[in-house]
Amino acid sequence: MATSGAGDGCSSMNGFVSEIEQKQFTDLPAELLEYILCFPVLKHVDICNVSCSCKRLHDVCHGRGKVWGHQYKLRWPRLQKHYRQNECCDWQKEYRTRHTVGLQIRRTVVSISQRFFTEVPCVGQVLGDSFAEIESLGAPEHFCEDELLSILNSDRRKSLTLKYYAKKILYFLRQKNILRSLKMFLEQPAEQQSALEGALLVDQYCNPLADVSLDGISSQLEEITDKVKKMLRIKNPSHPSLRVTQGDCFAVDDFDLQRQVVVTLNAVLYEQLQYKGNECDYYNPLNSYIHQVLLRRTGIPISLSVLYMTLARKLGVQLEPVNFPNHFLLRWCQQQRGSGDIYDFVYIDAFGKGKQLTAKECEYLIGHQVTADYYNAISTTEVLLRMVGNLLNIGKRGEGNEKSYQLLRDSLDLYLTINPDNVQYLLLQARLYFHLGIWPEKVLDILQHIQALDPSQHGAVGYLVQHTLEHIQHKKHPVEPEVKRRSAPEHLELQYSVGLIMKHKRSGYNCAIYGWDPKCTMSQEWITTMRVHQLSSGANQPFYNVLVQDGTCRYAAQENLEPHSAPLEIAHPEVGRYFSEFHDSHYVANEELQTRYPEDMAETLGTVRDLYHRLMPSPVQQESPNGPEGPSQENQDSQENQDTMPT
Repeated sequence: MATSGAGDGCSSMNGFVSEIEQKQFTDLPAELLEYILCFPVLKHVDICNVSCSCKRLHDVCHGRGKVWGHQYKLRWPRLQKHYRQNECCDWQKEYRTRHTVGLQIRRTVVSISQRFFTEVPCVGQVLGDSFAEIESLGAPEHFCEDELLSILNSDRRKSLTLKYYAKKILYFLRQKNILRSLKMFLEQPAEQQSALEGALLVDQYCNPLADVSLDGISSQLEEITDKVKKMLRIKNPSHPSLRVTQGDCFAVDDFDLQRQVVVTLNAVLYEQLQYKGNECDYYNPLNSYIHQVLLRRTGIPISLSVLYMTLARKLGVQLEPVNFPNHFLLRWCQQQRGSGDIYDFVYIDAFGKGKQLTAKECEYLIGHQVTADYYNAISTTEVLLRMVGNLLNIGKRGEGNEKSYQLLRDSLDLYLTINPDNVQYLLLQARLYFHLGIWPEKVLDILQHIQALDPSQHGAVGYLVQHTLEHIQHKKHPVEPEVKRRSAPEHLELQYSVGLIMKHKRSGYNCAIYGWDPKCTMSQEWITTMRVHQLSSGANQPFYNVLVQDGTCRYAAQENLEPHSAPLEIAHPEVGRYFSEFHDSHYVANEELQTRYPEDMAETLGTVRDLYHRLMPSPVQQESPNGPEGPSQENQDSQENQDTMPT
């Protein structure tokens, strides 16, 4: 076994031994030996070495004992939630497995940039092969997720490429699990499906990296319920809703008592807590996410209705969701027994501060008459379809950037999980994937499914099949990317280089250069639209691909750019695709970008020295599998003592 890295621990051990007078170290009680071997200064390598020194210490360091349990918990504290308190476990085996998974995950993430590097940062990339590799490891999912989180939580300015792809993989893995949970939810009997739980799954799927849980949301709702009870107690100390504890299922039968609950709920929700409909930014997708509704205290009719309905039921008032056109509502029956007459209900507008409406007033709300069918209560599944449909429409209204494409993809995934045979959205999904150039094999599967459901779609299906097959053939013969050397005669007019932080002279935005062309390569239509001819050098000057602070990617003329007087990091989601780290005044290109622009980093370092008068390191730092300066302290597993794992 190798002993590298164990020096400090062994020295500490020698110190302990030397302080023990007239007694052999191994003669100490097992409890004291365990206590000593659990000192934080000792690493897993030290424990391996100690356990091999004699049978006595080997027995003390057994796999299920306190020593290896301490090593495991010290190394990976986030994983403790997956174990019961005082659980008896083979900690040595768990340590070995987690260590091995960490190495495999890092190797996979490091390899992704080489295989999927592209100069088109605003088009979604699905790294299916790499996801399949991670799944094929057969490792516990919480181990995989923990390693990815370890990568993401390392030094903010370093290992940017590693973090970029780790984030994508974590996004995929979490979405896969959430989709599995949604399918299980939909298999439950309709009466057991909670609109809140369904809405939360939609929220989680669209925000898989956010810390959103049912327990967390329920806790917040319980706080609101307590506020309602507190106010209700002042009005009616004997109200039956006050005797209900968390988790109880009951209904208040008396209409006067129900009315007291509704009035008090309105007072707390809209007056005390200031919840309101988001009229100013109605089409913001955040309005549809339950955790954001609670955080921002605003939403759209359907999200506020789910919140309102859940709170009312906690207090004993049964409300039903109504799929009213253009404005989601709740209905409240005013008869003792269920009624089919739309005039036996009061309709509650959660978007309009809980205003109560008659059936006729509901029509005034949307400005036209509707049939009685629109006043019927709907199932939880239909609520989710309406909610996801809203997100789909927002995605379709988007600006064609990465964010809107992601929303469109996520909402299509959700909609087709709930309603898998919707031909309209299946065709939209196939067209979207085709447009983004991702998952061509899946596109063919979708098109085959569409053809089986609706043969009349053969025209659209045939067109997409033909071009998808061409795309698959093209992938088999990839074109090698052009290598651009600044020293070439046609590139002599270039003033700037990859990695520099720039400012746009006219628009004022801050950006980072990730590519360039000696002349404008855009279409004549683009050149005309952007009025390039009005520039002093027109299209006949270098143009630069830049990542802009606002999250967009632009193509800027050289005469419109100047080095930033005070370089700063650019908060762009695609920075990690091109750069391995931010180094005070500039970005360091990753290996793939340096291969494309082999002479640029030296130029960037020279420019930075001249502009900012800083002493810069002479060698260009390359991104190793663990980032420019190796793994963080939390994640030394990827390099440290790979051959000294406990066996």
